[in-house]
Amino acid sequence: MPASSYDRLTQLDNSFLVYEDANAPLHIGVTQIFEAGPLRGPGGGVDVARVQEYVASRLHRIPRYRQRLARTPLEGHPIWVDDAHFNIGYHVRHTRLPRPGSERLLKRTAGRILSQHLDRSKPLWEMWVIEGLEGDRFAIVTKTHHCMIDGVSGAELLNELLTPEPLEKIEPPPAWVPLPAPGTVELARDEVVRALRRPVAAAGALWSLARDRDGTRERLAERARALGRLLSSGAPDASRTSLNQPIGPHRRIDWLPMDLGAVRRVRQALGGTVNDVVLATVAGGVRRFLGVHRGEEVDALDFRVMAPVSTRPAGEHGATGNRVAAWIVRLPIDEPDPRRRLARVREATAELKRTRQALGAEALIQVGEWSGAIGLALSSRFIHVSQPFNLVVTNVPGPRERLYLLGAALLEAHPMVPLLGSFSTGIALFSYRDTLSWGFTADWDLVPDLHELVGSVEHAFRRLCEAAGV
Repeated sequence: MPASSYDRLTQLDNSFLVYEDANAPLHIGVTQIFEAGPLRGPGGGVDVARVQEYVASRLHRIPRYRQRLARTPLEGHPIWVDDAHFNIGYHVRHTRLPRPGSERLLKRTAGRILSQHLDRSKPLWEMWVIEGLEGDRFAIVTKTHHCMIDGVSGAELLNELLTPEPLEKIEPPPAWVPLPAPGTVELARDEVVRALRRPVAAAGALWSLARDRDGTRERLAERARALGRLLSSGAPDASRTSLNQPIGPHRRIDWLPMDLGAVRRVRQALGGTVNDVVLATVAGGVRRFLGVHRGEEVDALDFRVMAPVSTRPAGEHGATGNRVAAWIVRLPIDEPDPRRRLARVREATAELKRTRQALGAEALIQVGEWSGAIGLALSSRFIHVSQPFNLVVTNVPGPRERLYLLGAALLEAHPMVPLLGSFSTGIALFSYRDTLSWGFTADWDLVPDLHELVGSVEHAFRRLCEAAGV
């Protein structure tokens, strides 16, 4: 009988299980739109069985997609084990839009799908094949739990499931035999051994620090300085706005495709990075949405965004799990001039780079690994009571070349970020070929005017283009 196998979740991965509640399903989503013609079946609809067969043929590249959660007996820590009852038909699902299948109807359907929690007794992902989209297209809405992937690893998984050239033949995958899950005695023994090794590991770290042959002391001091600056920076809470109220369970989805070339030309004309242009556009959009549309006083607001920063090493391409820290950026929504708004964003991000705030956030994550479940419980309470920021804005670069699902070309990809606590709106950006897609997620009841925020962001970028002469 083959040996058992399991992987422990890191505390960062586990945090997304701890933070999840009835009103906050914590999965990452994306709506992909494909040309339908090459995947039409004999009856004229999309050949869903062929899509299921193809996805199953690629899963050996991402073993985590055939694993489920289990728990250790003493600590109750989550682990990954092979799912002996894995069924591709459960994970690759099928639905149809009533005619005419407009993009507005697709967004409503995606919102309903993304509002539903994933079943924790099964591998934590689903793909919904959605037929009937106008223009001879179909969509796939994918959702994967945040404990499995972050934005960067999710983007890299596109290259595992899709290909740069159209395929006609599905290659048979290697035979997959699930490894047995470990027994209670084995898991308990491993937990005891791990607990006994902690003092030895700590002593080894102190010895390495004392000898300092590899620069350990300086690296530790640098992280301590960055963590100190992070914890002591600014006020404890951002300003409360109408976007910051306790969320409910239902989601509203929208997206805005933007010319990536225009974004780069603005950057070249006015300076900064693509991400600076994105944050300046968000600042202008929020100013118009809250100040003009909702009639709030914006000039005195301390409005902050949390911008995830990848800490994934270059050699970890294709790996699952989370390798991410964060910036907390104050947005100048009090600034009416788009050029000066971008200049102030550039100053803010330059200061964050100078003070190594992301390094401090990474150190805070490492402290979480040491503090274990107690630290997770405290941070979960903190994020539901406090408000260190107002909005999540995450920007992930995607593939520049066209990708295919068998023979069907991927036309568009629109991301979705999960919501939590009192953060009723989130923005995720994803670039594919020459398009930067803005994906908006909002609470259904708190932000019924999400389309106004989308229009305000589009208006803010137009003004920025005019200021840059683009």
